[in-house]
Amino acid sequence: MTEATLEIDRLSKRYGELVALNEMTFDVRSGELFGFVGSNGAGKTTTMRIAMGVLATDSGEVRWQGRPVDFDTRRKIGYMPSERGLYPKMKVHDQLVYLGELHGMVAADARRAADEWTERLGLAERRKDEVQKLSLGNQQRVQLAAALIHDPEVLILDEPFSGLDPMAVDVMSSVLREKASAGAPVIFSSHQLELVERFCDRVGIIRSGEMVACGTVDELRGDAALRIRIDVPSAQPGWNDAIAGVRLIEQTGSVHVVELSPGVDDQRLLAAALATGPVREFSPHRPALTELFRNVVSQEVAQ
Repeated sequence: MTEATLEIDRLSKRYGELVALNEMTFDVRSGELFGFVGSNGAGKTTTMRIAMGVLATDSGEVRWQGRPVDFDTRRKIGYMPSERGLYPKMKVHDQLVYLGELHGMVAADARRAADEWTERLGLAERRKDEVQKLSLGNQQRVQLAAALIHDPEVLILDEPFSGLDPMAVDVMSSVLREKASAGAPVIFSSHQLELVERFCDRVGIIRSGEMVACGTVDELRGDAALRIRIDVPSAQPGWNDAIAGVRLIEQTGSVHVVELSPGVDDQRLLAAALATGPVREFSPHRPALTELFRNVVSQEVAQ
């Protein structure tokens, strides 16, 4: 484990009979964008709140650079909660300066940083506006500026892309990549799985308070059963029924996506496809993160 790593080590949290977290364990490495995904109530926000000291854990530990996270360490973390953590009647620039000072910045440095981030995030013309007068998307930008104002060593962001238009998403993702490139571990949760797949170096899928899958999207795909996409325009229904271990996943017109059980020879499937007539496509089907996530959720329902 490298020193510049945020470690979540066996966190557990209960509310009476409800198990919110059950030995939640993962790490976010220096320079890494880590996507944290799960259904509502799976434990993402609870994990982040414990990391920030907003909630106490029943057991387990959060470490940064090999040491338990304490008050001084948390001042070096940029945190963006899912709910608005801003003063609605306070002006944007004044609020950012104030929050910078709370993180230990001197006033001049806080003002300079507030100028830089409002400019960078497209808020320069709204600096003197009260937060409550901004659109939800611009409030989200202010929230990000508040997390970045003190040049944090770690970023923990809960649903940072919520409510953003495509241009704001591009700005947000650019900023997060920049922080990661500078060496900061960056963790964010999101229900927008296509963004997670596009931006993140690794992804953790959480279910019922436990980490059930973690790795790059390609690594997560490697754990999935082999799927083949086949375009057989002349095929009749049941053309592949003679091959055991082949299951139809979806069909759109002449295009079939089938799943092969372990040990099934894909060449037998190709031969059966060719026997129907022309084959326009025969290629491995790479499931998107949305599909991988859905499979994990369906496993939970089936249990």
